[in-house]
Amino acid sequence: MTAPPASVARWVDEVTQWCAPAAVRWCDGSPEERADLCRLLVERGTLIPLARPDSFLARSHPGDVARVEARTVICSATAQDAGPTNRWADPDLTRADLRARFRGSMAGRTLYVLPFAMGPIGAAATRYGVQLTDSPYVALSMAVMTRLGTAALDRLHHDPFVPCWHSLGAPLAPGQADVPWPCDPERTCIAHFPDQPAIWSYGSGYGGNALLGKKCLALRIGSVLAQREGWMAEHMLLLALTSPEGRTWHLAGAFPSACGKTNLAMLAPTLPGWTVRCIGDDIAWLRIGADGRLRAINPEAGFFGVAPWTSLASNPHGMATIAHGAIFTNTALTADRDVWWEGMTAQPPAGLTDWQGRAWTPGTPGVGPAAHPNARYTVPVTNCPILDPAWHDGEGVPIDAILFGGRRMGTIPLVNEALSWEHGVFLGSTCASETTAAAEGATGVVRHDPFAMLPFCGYHMGDYFAHWLEMGARLDAAKRPRVYYVNWFRKGSDGRWLWPGFGDNARVLAWIAGRLAGSTSARRTAVGNLPAVDGSDAIDTSGLSLAPGAMAQLTAVDVAGWTREIASVRAFYATLGNRLPAALARELDQLQSRLAATAKAG
Repeated sequence: MTAPPASVARWVDEVTQWCAPAAVRWCDGSPEERADLCRLLVERGTLIPLARPDSFLARSHPGDVARVEARTVICSATAQDAGPTNRWADPDLTRADLRARFRGSMAGRTLYVLPFAMGPIGAAATRYGVQLTDSPYVALSMAVMTRLGTAALDRLHHDPFVPCWHSLGAPLAPGQADVPWPCDPERTCIAHFPDQPAIWSYGSGYGGNALLGKKCLALRIGSVLAQREGWMAEHMLLLALTSPEGRTWHLAGAFPSACGKTNLAMLAPTLPGWTVRCIGDDIAWLRIGADGRLRAINPEAGFFGVAPWTSLASNPHGMATIAHGAIFTNTALTADRDVWWEGMTAQPPAGLTDWQGRAWTPGTPGVGPAAHPNARYTVPVTNCPILDPAWHDGEGVPIDAILFGGRRMGTIPLVNEALSWEHGVFLGSTCASETTAAAEGATGVVRHDPFAMLPFCGYHMGDYFAHWLEMGARLDAAKRPRVYYVNWFRKGSDGRWLWPGFGDNARVLAWIAGRLAGSTSARRTAVGNLPAVDGSDAIDTSGLSLAPGAMAQLTAVDVAGWTREIASVRAFYATLGNRLPAALARELDQLQSRLAATAKAG
């Protein structure tokens, strides 16, 4: 490895003196380093080798299994800058508190220096970070999720970087035995300092709490940088859709959790002749290109996906992606040393060991699922059999359409085209999903998650809405992406799904492509442009066995339901105070007026 920039070397020296690690290791991201880290983690009991090639299973501490939003804070100068959707913490007090926790926190451990890039090395859109961590599991995972190593470090002689300070908070006294998953879950804190910018994370070794290039840098800090610099950091998938005639469109899509984002990014279309190529499943950075179009890159180098309910039926390309070179966390283990999770197969195999290492038998009273509901896989994007070569393109792909969505059992149509950019921003601001009794203790409760960014926007949500409007104003009207709201989750009066979903979602994408090409008409309604129920301008349902009247329900305007929706949106907007853009308040009023006219017309 070449000599590090002086700024990085000084910071490493400062953290070394403060955290007192036993050793320091500069990581280069090489295959040899990966093999060495895997051997180390197997010896420590953190990783279990699997039968599938070059793959391993990790079991976390039961108290360290997911992002801890309650202890994730934005340390902007004022609480007003963070806004009501974030947890604000005083930056000076938080630094003092965390520095006290960090003192001596790496004793007996190795400090790993992880120089990384979010985006292709050298691209104008790329941002750089250096994470210091005492977790070899994090070092191994960051090498999958980012472009980590010497090439990224070399860029730091000229480019700025975001310092990312992380410790498990589990120092080792001389002679003290280690544990497979060290952490300090009772004192976990993930702090973002957007004015510096910097990220400090203490106590957790899991996922977005510890892989600081992901949600922390790419979205929470990234969204702040994007607002200041005139681009967009979004919680979005990216895909390329190609018609049987060979025409390609690029789509970005933002969906709250449990709405099928990864499944859509890796879609296997059921419509003959249509293909999808995956560019990314979670994060997109968008900026206006030299051609005046909105262009997007996926800044990540890996997938960090939820394993449960991923199957050959729901996501065959995803299953192929994780067939080798994967790190699984908190899945079940089969008797023949492979992984399993709920929904992977219709029936669980015999002889399972659950995510906590206990023998597991289905149906045993008081026994939970075999895999943790947030069990994950970490795997390189290059494993994906339908990865688009444009993933490497630092200029990004031109975005033709932006999709928003949520899990809604009623009211929201299968697909709705925005009437304008402002109306599209309005639709994004109203993203919401309904909770379930199992997950939230109540059924049908609407949880607002605007732009699917509620946990990830690093500044005031009203200012974020305004930034979307400003970006649209900078785009030539003819070059703006069209905006759509989709909902795969409508149910009929019998409680059954009206739409089959999964690969058949390509039928909705094909209708959108027809709108983009100008070959398909739509019905202008109070809520937006909707597909025809039948005929050449309808969604292609050939070969489907839909319930009678399903398409009429899926494309109807439910005036009563939308009236309730307006009340819910008004209540949410009220929480943003005077920072709600006036344009969105007008959009809401106009929707109410159009619905009233529809009701009056009968």
